[in-house]
Amino acid sequence: MTTDERIRIVLADDHAVLRAGLRVLLNAEPDMIVVGEAGDGDHCIQIAKRLEPDVILLDINMPKTNGLEALSQLRQAVPRSRVLILTMHDDAVYLRQVLASGGAGYVLKEAADSELLTAIRTVYNGGVFLHPNHTHILLEQAAPPPNDPPATDDKLSNLSEREQEVIRLIALGHTNKEIAQMLHLSVKTVETYKARAMEKLDLNTRSALVRFALKHGLVD
Repeated sequence: MTTDERIRIVLADDHAVLRAGLRVLLNAEPDMIVVGEAGDGDHCIQIAKRLEPDVILLDINMPKTNGLEALSQLRQAVPRSRVLILTMHDDAVYLRQVLASGGAGYVLKEAADSELLTAIRTVYNGGVFLHPNHTHILLEQAAPPPNDPPATDDKLSNLSEREQEVIRLIALGHTNKEIAQMLHLSVKTVETYKARAMEKLDLNTRSALVRFALKHGLVD
């Protein structure tokens, strides 16, 4: 596999030792290569603009521009790059902010091994990566109290059953190709269902679809 065919990654973390360890881990994978590193948010944005990597691994706590602020700027500056947050904060508040800002995934540093590799490949292929525990946190916070009737939404009722199923599978982190195989459809058809659903819901990003699915109980 040539360099052009590998997943091009930028590491952004203020701990040089951690970056060095991640660089060794990622470069050991046949389909990945670290093309740049940054120790603060400002430098990360500069490097990302110059290199336009496939995936950016971004810490939350960094000097100058922090990770959350950098995330918002990166989504504007390099919209094709997928931003994956790698953090020590196992916190639903941070998780919500990341998804709201267009982040493609959330991985804890303590799980930075096989889970991180899976997360990178998932977001590179168009998916959203959330650890199952994080999905449960969001679902619990979004769910109504037990004695209250479930929330209804006219937008949800406008979606066909197939569109709802596609959104549900997207929220679970599956790529378009995987969804096509699961539903016995072509990838193009899955993309069409996703596009129609996003238009009906007035949503612009895959992360926004995930948030909608979590809020409205489309994920079991």
